[in-house]
Amino acid sequence: MAKASGRRRPKKARDRRAQTASGRPSATRSEQGPAPSQQELVAAAIGAAVQAVCDGSRDPHGAHLDPLAIERAPGWTQAVSRAVVDYLRGSVTRAWQRGWQPAELARHVGRELSANHAAMVADMITAELLGYPAATVDDRWAAQAAALEAAAPGKGAWWGSDADYLRAWYGLGRDAEFIATVATAVETLHAFHHLPALERLLPLPGTARAVPKERGAPGAGAASAGPADERMLSRIRALLAKAESTEFAEEAEALSGRAQELMAKYSIDHALLAAETGQAETPGGRRIAVDNPYEAPKATLLQIVAQANRCRVVWSKDVGLVTVIGFPADLDAVELLFTSLLVQANSAMLRSGGKRDGAGRSRTRAFRQSFLLAYAIRIGERLSEAADHAEQAAVAEQRAAAAGPDGDGAGHDAAARNGTDLVPFLAARHRAVDEAVDEMFGSTLTRSRAVRATDADGWNSGRAAADLASLHNQAQVVR
Repeated sequence: MAKASGRRRPKKARDRRAQTASGRPSATRSEQGPAPSQQELVAAAIGAAVQAVCDGSRDPHGAHLDPLAIERAPGWTQAVSRAVVDYLRGSVTRAWQRGWQPAELARHVGRELSANHAAMVADMITAELLGYPAATVDDRWAAQAAALEAAAPGKGAWWGSDADYLRAWYGLGRDAEFIATVATAVETLHAFHHLPALERLLPLPGTARAVPKERGAPGAGAASAGPADERMLSRIRALLAKAESTEFAEEAEALSGRAQELMAKYSIDHALLAAETGQAETPGGRRIAVDNPYEAPKATLLQIVAQANRCRVVWSKDVGLVTVIGFPADLDAVELLFTSLLVQANSAMLRSGGKRDGAGRSRTRAFRQSFLLAYAIRIGERLSEAADHAEQAAVAEQRAAAAGPDGDGAGHDAAARNGTDLVPFLAARHRAVDEAVDEMFGSTLTRSRAVRATDADGWNSGRAAADLASLHNQAQVVR
């Protein structure tokens, strides 16, 4: 004790000398301000943990996580949970403002990190949407969120007290240790900080129905699909499902042809009806996920399907998303046909790719990439033929009806007056789609390099499989 006291006396002397030199006394703890609150300490610890992830720390039990996972004071982990949830929910809102939709957001985080991280994002989306009246949330937005909630482990997305969230998550058995749960939250926060901006395609929660739908929203300016539309789309889906499941090429071809015929008729009739009834349809956008393996040939297939349906595409390769721009009925056609053809292509590729060549070697990645690329190009040829035929038939039908029983052409004059003469009408829709792409993406677009086929067997097998594939649609593009 004497030594400790002796060491303190020189310090007191130094303090007195410093006070004399400065003309004012040294600040004491109370004069420096109050001690940081628990909330401030938690915020600082979370910030340090996120920064550590940014700096490349990979240690799940590192010093940056211990301060968050260990109960440092009464109510500490609850305060951490409350703050983490607040930050995550705020990050979800900012991501929405940057163009991300619920399903895309969860998928992206899962793609970058893990399914556990995606599930935490889904919880935050569910929590954030609770703050909006259902009438102000777009139906498509709500449907995505509901699908995420339904896919959550247990009884769906849990939501109780924010302060109990991390412990509740850990209690589900998703993580072996509580510190791993904290790591999941911190890594998710870090992922949010590095999200690129996307084009906004749907009205934000809280704005739906309160303001007109923004340009770029699928179906903007058009009436929602009625019962007749749903019946037609259900018939097309049923035909494509049968085409995907049958083992007989002839049956798949017949089913595919019928689906193509119905889809072409649906798309043109829908467009003409909108024009005749005065509905101001405008092009919108829809994003479709395209993932590895073989993402480039898959994106090429989507581009070709879109081109056959008077749509254009923009591929955001870094996030694995392709934005399809077109009119609502055409977007429906692209999504239905691409999904079906991709299933058929994958099945055919696996049947061919699982075999061995003449020398006994197993099929390679080059074979499969060449297969998918050839499949896409051959499908494009078939779709273009079908689209041209469907359009010519529709034009001939309209002209025959316009001629009337007396052949006086009165119907054609009326169609010209109301803007539904099919040839200039479809040309005008092409231009509207091009303008929508320019408005949504401006000068940010670059042309992607064409994918190359390097395996002759894969190329030939892919073209042969495309000849047997099930079709259904029509239109135009750019990637």
